[in-house]
Amino acid sequence: MIRKRAEPETSEDVYTNSGFTADLKSTASNDSKDSYEDIYVNEDVPETRVTRSHKGTMTTEIHSAGIRRYRLTAVCLGLLCVFLLTAITLLWIKFNNLTAERDQLQTKRDRLQRRLSELEKVSQDLWIYFNSSIYYISTEKKSWSESREDCSERGADLLIINSREEQDFIHKMRGGQQVWIGLTDNETEGVWKWVDSSALTTEFWGTEEPNGANEHCVITGYWSDPVKNWADFPCNDQFVWICEKRLLMREGAC
Repeated sequence: MIRKRAEPETSEDVYTNSGFTADLKSTASNDSKDSYEDIYVNEDVPETRVTRSHKGTMTTEIHSAGIRRYRLTAVCLGLLCVFLLTAITLLWIKFNNLTAERDQLQTKRDRLQRRLSELEKVSQDLWIYFNSSIYYISTEKKSWSESREDCSERGADLLIINSREEQDFIHKMRGGQQVWIGLTDNETEGVWKWVDSSALTTEFWGTEEPNGANEHCVITGYWSDPVKNWADFPCNDQFVWICEKRLLMREGAC
C-alpha cells in the first residue's frame, strides 16, 4: 500500500496552530499562577493558626507575669508596712523615754534652783547650815507667837530639836543667850508638841522642868548645863529666837 506524503502545513495552519499553542500556554500560565496563588492562600491558613496559638501563649505568659509582679508588689508593700510600724513603735518608745528623762532633769533642775535660792537666803540673813537644815538667830527679842511669825515670813518655823547633836549645835550657836524654840503645850496642858505637830520624844529639860501651870512655851539656855537647859515660860515673855528651815538635801542625789 502506497502512503501519501503529508503535505506541508500552510502558513495559516501554522498561525492557527500557533494561536492554539499560545492559548494553551496562556491557559497553562494562568493555571500556574492560580496554582501558586492557591498554594500561598493555603499556606496562610496554617501560618495564621500558629500565630494565633503563639499569641494566646504569649497572652497567658504576660498575664501570669503580671500576677507574679502584683503578688511581689503586694508582698513588698506588706513588708514595708511592717517595717514602718516597727520603726514608729521604736520611735514612740524612744520619745517616751526621752520625755521621762526630760521630766527627771526638769525636776532636778527645779530642786537645784530651790536649793540655790535657799542658799542665797542664807547668805543674806546669815543663816547657818547644819545636818540638812539651816538656822537663823534673831538680833531682837519678841514673844513666842511674834517670833514664830517672823520665822514664817522667812519661809521657816521655830527651831525643832530632835537629837543630842542638834542640841549641842544650838548651844554653840546661841552664844549664851536664852532663845525660844518651837515647843509648846498650848493645846493640852502637859502634852508638849513641836510646831510641826510632832510629839516630843527627845527631851533636854533642866532640873525640875517643866514646872509652871501658865508657862506654855519653851526656851533653851535657861540653866547653866550645856545640854539639859530647857525651861517653860509664859508665851508673852520676850526672848531672841532661832528659826529652822529644812532643806531638800535628802530627796535624791543630783
